[in-house]
Amino acid sequence: MIEVQDIKKSSLAENPVIAQMSLHNHEQVVFCNDNETGLKAIIAIHNTVLGPSLGGTRMWAYNNEMEALTDVLRLSRGMTYKSSVAGLNLGGGKAVIIGDAKTQKNEVLMRRFGKFVNSLSGKYITAEDVGVNTRDMEYIKMETDFVSGLPANMGGSGDPSPVTAYGVYLSMKASAKEKWGNDSLEGKKIVVQGIGNVGDNLVKHLMKENARVSIYDIHEDRMKAVAKHTGAEIILDANTLYDLDMDIYAPCALGATVNTDTLNRLKCSIICGAANNQLADENVHGKMVIEKGILYAPDFVVNAGGIINVFYELQGYNRERAMAHAEKIYQTTLNIFKTAKEQNIPTYMAANRLAEKRIEEIGKVKLSF
Repeated sequence: MIEVQDIKKSSLAENPVIAQMSLHNHEQVVFCNDNETGLKAIIAIHNTVLGPSLGGTRMWAYNNEMEALTDVLRLSRGMTYKSSVAGLNLGGGKAVIIGDAKTQKNEVLMRRFGKFVNSLSGKYITAEDVGVNTRDMEYIKMETDFVSGLPANMGGSGDPSPVTAYGVYLSMKASAKEKWGNDSLEGKKIVVQGIGNVGDNLVKHLMKENARVSIYDIHEDRMKAVAKHTGAEIILDANTLYDLDMDIYAPCALGATVNTDTLNRLKCSIICGAANNQLADENVHGKMVIEKGILYAPDFVVNAGGIINVFYELQGYNRERAMAHAEKIYQTTLNIFKTAKEQNIPTYMAANRLAEKRIEEIGKVKLSF
């Protein structure tokens, strides 16, 4: 006799998409295709217990669809945890558009994507991410109301990067307090890897505090421009980045830069940056940072400023309220470190447990969105 459990196992083995969804209990994945516009996108909804899922849309030239799926699943789960730890009534979702944002992105592509977002009737709300900007949000807005991160002249909050960077800065100061007994960053050698809008604003905060900042970005012209207006030092050779003598490593580009290779080379006391999914493998590298004596500030705690900013946009944007909420990131970071020490667990695990605890508790009093 064939058991139901056997059927389930067989089904998962034959369907890698559902198998990947099952790993972290994703609710829904929507594959979007439109031959007329060339749109190929994936929308992932991880969890809606706390509210509608909100997360940015990323446009990236993935090598294949499975790579895109893996990325969107990891990112959407991170958004669930990020909103939960930040105390927001939002679930976690994310979208990726497969393609080169510099050559393939245009109005019709973004508007067609907006129609797919609209078809979810508010279960997913989109915003900016890598390769997508406020102008793209304007195009999406033409097809759906389920969009945030709009320009200020449309009633939105504009670029959320300054608030994200402010949260990273506060979390870095909290990390310094935990590691060295005070939160001053003056004189600290800090390497910022990735200087898009978030990295640029972070460097400005650090330079004001007289930190010794070095920067790296794959776009040399961007790196030189930021160095010119901030006074930060340039790292020209990417191969040397992880071998530099530094106090703090701040990954602010794509994820997985904290891996076995880089951890064997990094000479830092703290890892604290804006990038999502910094640990290539939570179980492996979350423990490895401890063995190396490095204090790791969990990314979805550190970079919550952006989601906090767009959350207040949904309520009728108020900059002061958004910034006041973002300031709580400092204490939340310290709370994570305290829990990790008390329970003798990696910091990423302490952050995960805090997020899961709130979801579980709120789940007792309300239904999924």
